[in-house]
Amino acid sequence: MRILGIDPGLQTTGFGVIDVDGHRLAYVASGTIRTTSIALGDLPGRLKLLFDGISEVASRYQPDTSAVEIVFVNVNPQSTLLLGQARGAALTALVNAGLPVAEYTALQMKKAMTGHGRAAKSQIQEMVRRLLQLPGLPGTDAADALGLAITHAHAGAAMSKMAEVTQLQRRQHAVYKGGRVY
Repeated sequence: MRILGIDPGLQTTGFGVIDVDGHRLAYVASGTIRTTSIALGDLPGRLKLLFDGISEVASRYQPDTSAVEIVFVNVNPQSTLLLGQARGAALTALVNAGLPVAEYTALQMKKAMTGHGRAAKSQIQEMVRRLLQLPGLPGTDAADALGLAITHAHAGAAMSKMAEVTQLQRRQHAVYKGGRVY
């Protein structure tokens, strides 16, 4: 299975692509999509660049699924809104490419990668380097994106099983409560 991880940002969005075969992880590609060439006030232009960039990455590497970081509420509400819009452009590009999207918080990814949720960026970079046997450290945004892909590789199956059980319980509950027969 091929997984595309996305670490959304309005100025810099990281991406990372890995292949998963059982418990084996293999590095495919990583990098960043930068919008700094577009004027700060041109939000629609920046969002289009992110959408186009992620669409190109999805087209080039043909992933089977994707994982995206969930936006946290920042001290500055304006920054949070802008980051949310960048994340929306990323999600739209992934869905437009026909990819399933899994979502993880930074805390979940850091905990999965290092064992604790307050890991520094340098710790994520080092764990990504070790797990994917890279010759050097990836950039911070690419490392976060690769970390999301690795997290999904390890947690995705368990999350899918939990979702199936939850949906099954909801259906059974609706049958009894609503009196519907399937």
